[in-house]
Amino acid sequence: MIYHAGKNVYMNVTFFSGLVFAGSIAAGFLGSLTGLGGGVVIIPMLTLAFGVDLRYAIGASLISVIATSSGAAAAYVRDGYSNVRIGMFLEIATCAGALAGAALALHVPTSAIAIVFGLMLLYAAVGSSEHPSAESRKDGEDARSLGARLRMNGGFPGGKYVVERVPLGFAIMVGAGALSGLLGIGSGAVKVLAMDRAMGLPFKVSTTTSNFMIGVTAAASAGVYLTRGYIDPGLAMPVMLGVLAGALLGSRFLMSAPASLLRNVFRIVLLVLSVEMLYNGSTKRI
Repeated sequence: MIYHAGKNVYMNVTFFSGLVFAGSIAAGFLGSLTGLGGGVVIIPMLTLAFGVDLRYAIGASLISVIATSSGAAAAYVRDGYSNVRIGMFLEIATCAGALAGAALALHVPTSAIAIVFGLMLLYAAVGSSEHPSAESRKDGEDARSLGARLRMNGGFPGGKYVVERVPLGFAIMVGAGALSGLLGIGSGAVKVLAMDRAMGLPFKVSTTTSNFMIGVTAAASAGVYLTRGYIDPGLAMPVMLGVLAGALLGSRFLMSAPASLLRNVFRIVLLVLSVEMLYNGSTKRI
């Protein structure tokens, strides 16, 4: 039996797992489309709707993030959207940050984590406002730039792009990794913004490369939560299966979806969830 939301309400385990599975499908779908990884939907869903302890929700979310990356990333790499070279380079930063964030999370009150989570989502939503796309920029390719020397410039089915401000993107990724370990998400919101805004990648390349990266970042954090006993297989399994199914559906839809629609979905989801997490964290309901 599952204790729900601090009230005298109990649910049959099968029914509970079915609800979690259904919600996880939607989370995986959104995570695949926006590059968020599903964790930003999974954690509020488990904590606010089902009353799951935040740290156990984080553990399940990390497992789901790995599933999202596995489900969506292969399709994106195959179709030429993800930039594997950029993803592998930036993972050096995110993995280091993830290990530090996961260690810190075990000593921080859950209400404080919820507030940090909400602020991060709010910043990402505001920062994702429309701006000139990488495809429309007139910057020529500079063979002396760091991106060019590292052979990061590339193309995708929508055109070609030039990678800018690599050191800035790398620094932001350290923070993204720390947020991943602290909050139990793939920190896709920060990764997408770092690649889209700081490094000048097209939005579809940013989201697909983020999907490629988040699994490795989450795996670095998940080991810490596993050793502390915060990953419950009974909770993580329906979450993982649902997110994986949703991610596969989302990866098919993204190919034909306009970037402006994806950006709007990205922003709306983050705004709603940020308000919920800030309210519940500040009132110590989590």
